[in-house]
Amino acid sequence: MIQRPLRIGTRGSPMALAQTGMVRDKIVAANPGLETEIVVITTVADKILDRPLSEIGGKGLFTKELEQALYADQIDVAVHSMKDVETWLPDGLVIACILERDDPRDAFLAMEARGFADLPAGARVGTSSLRRGAQVLMRRPDLRIVPLRGNANTRMRKLEEGACDATLLALAGLERLGLTAMAKSVLSVDEMLPAVAQGALGIECREADADVRALLAPIACARTTTAIAAERALLAELDGSCRTPIAALARIEGDSLHLDGLLFLPDGSAHWAASRGGAARDAEALGREAGAELKRAAGDTYARHLQ
Repeated sequence: MIQRPLRIGTRGSPMALAQTGMVRDKIVAANPGLETEIVVITTVADKILDRPLSEIGGKGLFTKELEQALYADQIDVAVHSMKDVETWLPDGLVIACILERDDPRDAFLAMEARGFADLPAGARVGTSSLRRGAQVLMRRPDLRIVPLRGNANTRMRKLEEGACDATLLALAGLERLGLTAMAKSVLSVDEMLPAVAQGALGIECREADADVRALLAPIACARTTTAIAAERALLAELDGSCRTPIAALARIEGDSLHLDGLLFLPDGSAHWAASRGGAARDAEALGREAGAELKRAAGDTYARHLQ
């Protein structure tokens, strides 16, 4: 065990602080007597809230400053929502621990409507997620997507002010903040397939820090780690980023894994699906196969979108 407080790096948003507190409690419970210190680090994504991530550098903006703090030995670990973690990690850093996944589904928020079926033609759905926007338009091309970023309370306030008629948030985030009452309904994965790794928290550290990795090992969830490996392998095969609407969800029963993946054009006018099933121990291979199938199916249409 390290002989000083474990420095836990986090963003300063209410969501990040809530989930970091949960992670800290689990680490301490698994390592009695360990002292900890939470270090708040502001990221670019926290500073620029009026533009979609796809326009300002992608989801890596949630993690870059935290990773720089790891390199500079200002923190020992960084807590991330795994859906915000880039497909390829910087040299010398590793996701040492993925905790048990919370509910990966999305929640539907509105003032009156309880779901998409209740929204009239032309209603505005506030989201800056290309994945969510594409799936909304795929099923309801008569709806309008309007940009909307910010935390749960900010989005609810904008709903109340009339900036949009409905919005979508990760259910896991609402649960961590104790705000599930804000949701009018929870969308099934058939209605809205989640983002890769949605609902899972990961802890990043320096690869060479054996003592730190030993502290984290007891709170890792092997089942979640396997599922996330399949989803991230699919994403990597597609060179996925915030510019590409991709959704995936792996589910494990016993020793078997089933993976569903979707790739969209941002306007929802075209989409491609792939599924794979097999042994959970082959999670990454199954993810790569599904990703390759999606890439082949989308062909030139997908390639033109990336240009």
